This record gives sequence, C-alpha cells and structure tokens, in this order.
Amino acid sequence: MGWVLRRRDHGGVIFIDLRDRHGLTQIVFNPAVSEEVHAKAHQLRSEWVLAVRGRVVLRPGEMANPKLATGAIEILVDELRILNTSETPPFPLDEEVEVSDTLRLQYRYLDLRRPEMAANLIIRHKAVQAIRTYLNGNAFLEIETPMLTRSTPEGARDYLVPSRVNAGKFYALPQSPQLFKQLLMIAGMDRYYQIVKCFRDEDLRADRQPEFTQIDMELSFVDEEQIITVTEGMIASLFRETRGLDVAPPFKRITYDQAIARFGTDRPDMRFGFEIVDLTGIASGCGFKVFRDIADAGGIVRAINAKNCAGFSRKDLDGLTEFAMQFGAKGLAWVKMKADGEWQSPIAKFFSDGERAEIALALGAVEGDLLFFGADKPAVVCQVLGELRSELARRLSLLPKDVFNFVWVTDFPLMEYDEKEKRFQALHHPFTAPRDEDIEKLDKDPASVYSRAYDLVLNGTEIGGGSIRIHRKDVQMQVLGALSIGEEEARDKFGFLLRALELGAPPHGGIAFGLDRLLMIITGSSSIRDVIAFPKTQKATCPLTEAPAAVSRKQLTELYLRPDWKE
Repeated sequence: MGWVLRRRDHGGVIFIDLRDRHGLTQIVFNPAVSEEVHAKAHQLRSEWVLAVRGRVVLRPGEMANPKLATGAIEILVDELRILNTSETPPFPLDEEVEVSDTLRLQYRYLDLRRPEMAANLIIRHKAVQAIRTYLNGNAFLEIETPMLTRSTPEGARDYLVPSRVNAGKFYALPQSPQLFKQLLMIAGMDRYYQIVKCFRDEDLRADRQPEFTQIDMELSFVDEEQIITVTEGMIASLFRETRGLDVAPPFKRITYDQAIARFGTDRPDMRFGFEIVDLTGIASGCGFKVFRDIADAGGIVRAINAKNCAGFSRKDLDGLTEFAMQFGAKGLAWVKMKADGEWQSPIAKFFSDGERAEIALALGAVEGDLLFFGADKPAVVCQVLGELRSELARRLSLLPKDVFNFVWVTDFPLMEYDEKEKRFQALHHPFTAPRDEDIEKLDKDPASVYSRAYDLVLNGTEIGGGSIRIHRKDVQMQVLGALSIGEEEARDKFGFLLRALELGAPPHGGIAFGLDRLLMIITGSSSIRDVIAFPKTQKATCPLTEAPAAVSRKQLTELYLRPDWKE
C-alpha cells in the first residue's frame, strides 16, 4: 500500500513507482496478467493512494536498478484497490525543484512525503532511540519536568501563559529545565536525563526555532572529566547508530582564551587552518603609525595567513573588505606575498625590510600567500578575523560536509560586563560554578573570575553546553551579588532554589544539547526546519495551521486580559 510517485506507460504495460515510508517499489500492470486490472490502472495519477496484490518477481537483468533497495524486483499486479484519489499537488514530489519555504510549510504533510525529508525524520527517531539506550545503560533516570513554570527573565524572552484561576498572574514556558534538574540532584536522583521541549521568544535564524528539543542531563558527585567522558560516549553512540561512523573519543580540548586568540570565536571550526596570529608586540614598534597607535592605546593587532591566495583579484579583496566592515572593521589591510619576501600592498611602504621579515616569520608566510590584518579593540578584531577566516573557507570550499570535527571549549569567563545595562551578565547562566581558586575574586574583580563551564563545538557550531553548578548557598549569593541581583530580588526569583541549597545539596553538574541543531549537522541539512516535523517560520508562525491566531473576546476576558488591544 502507498502513494503513486510516477506512472509510465510502455507499449501497453503500465509501470507505477509506489512509495511508502520505506521507499519505492515498482509495480507492473500487464494485460497478460489481468486485463481488468490493467484497464483500471489507466486512470491512476500522482499521489493517488493504492493497495495492490500480486506476485513478486525478479526484474529482467537490464531492467534492474541498483540505486534502489527494491531495484532487483517488481510486483506483477493481479488485484488493485484505489483507496483515495488526489488533486494535483502544489509542487512536484518526484523531482528536485526549488520550492519556497512558505509553500513547503503550508503543505508540510506533502513535503514530508519526499524521500529526503522522510529520511530526516527516520534518522531523528534513530537518534532519540540511541540516546535513550545509551543513557539508560549508564544508570540515568528519564524524569519529566513541568512545562508551566515561573518566569525568570535572565536570558531570552519567556513565552508567557496567563492563568485563568489566578487572576493577573502568568506561567512561563521553560527556556530549559535548569532549576528543576538541579532540584532533582538535591532530591537524590543522581543521574537524570530528559529529551525535552524548550521555548524561547527570540529572533530566529536557520539554526533557531521558538520551540526546540533539548537533550538534557544532570549528574551528582561528579567533576568535569566524568561529565565529558559520559557525554563523548553518548555522541559516539549517536553517530554510530545514525551514520555508521566512528567519531573516536576523546575529543580535542582548548580553553576559551585559546579559542578566541586562535580562531576569534568560542565556536571554532577547526576543519581548516587560517589561524589568527597576534602581532601586537611587533606592531607596537613598527613604522606603520595606524598599527603602532592602536597597540600603544591598548588595542591589538592580529592577522591571518590565507595560504596560496595571493591570486585574489582587487574585486575579491574589495568584497572581503566590505564583508569585514559588517562586523565593525574600519577597513581591511592586506598583503600579497611575492618572491624574495617582497610585499604587494597599499601599506607595504610603511614597513621596513626587518619588520616585513618579522611579520612573515610570525605568520609562516611565503610566496603566494595572502595576509589579512585586524587592528582595533580586542572584541572587534577577534570577531572580524573570526568571521573572515570562515568566509574564506566557504569561498575556497574548505568545509567538507562528511568531516566531523569535535572540540571542547573549557574555562569560560564566569561573567562579562554589559555596557548597555551597566552591569555584569552571566556568560552561561547564574548557576554556573566559578573555579574554586577564583571565588575570592567575586566581590572585587568579577571580570577576572573563570567558570567551570564547557561547550562542545562541532564544525563551528555549538551543539551543547554545560557546567558544574553552584551547590553552596553562600557562593550562589556571591555570584548573584556580582550580577547586581540583590538579596530581596534573589529571594523573589530564586528563593526555592536558595532554600534547597541549604538542605544538603550535593556537588553536581550537567550539560544540554540542541537535538535539532545536532541533527541538522548529521543529516547535512541547511536549516533545523528540515529535521523538525512541523517547524515555524523565521517570524515564528506556522503556515500550515496559521498559528498564532486571534482568539475570542470571551477567551481573553476569562484570562483577565484586555480584549481591546490594537496593533
């Protein structure tokens, strides 16, 4: 039973490719087998729903199709039932054609009939089963946490749900089960996991959705090493079951500071080179006043060596300069390396032969290489050169889809200063533990405090992040104080957690993975929408059901909401 994908009439014998979720099977209507059934088959059209019965036979040798799992056989039909007809679909399901995302999502049930989309959902099923099997085998308990909880506006915006029985009060849909899983550790559950829906009301892009699925884990009486080891085993099992690949832990590790210095980002893609090199020491005494003044004022000068790219045209360089300026660069200095260490560049005249040789040595530059420089505040230079190296890799096709490069980024700063808010913000969340040796710095120099946090990055995308949590109330209050959250506000927002920390909280930590983002990489998809059955658009709408939608005045008044609001 299945759907008609395509129909072919070959000299009186009718061939149908019948599709179900397992793939395609060729069925044959031959008047020599049944004239009645053959006559009935003439009316069949694409996407009609059929049931057939017949004899399975080998295809003639020249007719076999090795690209299909069923390519060696066909079914000679002697009974046909038409279970339903179909109008012409709004887009073809048997061809590789460009279809707008809106149309695909409006008819998502048709889009999911396409083999590549069905395959993504099947891989998603296998991934979830592999995760559960692995974690169950490592003494974890799957425990559900509430969907209706309290708003704690410390990260992205919450989705709010008005309460009918508690006038004027609201639930929030969880951005993550963070506090509940910590409470489960205090409850003695010691190894928890959940494959859970989370919700964030934030601006969307290719790897974000307003509702997404998280692989959530928490463990008691562990340190970073134990959590990383368990996690790597789960990831290895996941890739083995879904792609048949051995990703071979242990994965590489670098610190946050190393990632920023070498790659300009805490999500480094290490499938290619173009590493960033610090030239500030050289620049502080060089003859190029622009670099020297920036270095003397506390800024930095760094560069990357685009190997063998000296053939880039002026148009290419102008395009890369415009690209860099999108991220705050005031321009983009470049040098083409020529024979005998000579430079071709608008800035070449400002450097002595000795300075050129020193820079070439630092960058490992030889004839045929192309050097790009960034000089500004550290944050600007790191972002510009980090984005530039990734853009160069895209343009030079250095991003193979079938290479999976994992790296742990560790030792993050605990917090960073927000110039707009004029206060410190948690880099991960306010429940991340500081390093033991840094606790005494919390009150006087919070910017210098490092955390016990760790992220797992795959091919330049953060797929998971976690930390050892704070399990002592006094340390938690210190961290909240450094974040300008006073005692009264802390009790109001986190009173239940603070009370729990006083009642025998064990050392604990955990990690969470974005399942959708991980599957996007595993399947080679360009968007997480392609691995979610019924996703939303970038405007957080569902073209299929037309959600969100207006509701009746009665529903609003029952929830104590004003029905006269207008845009």
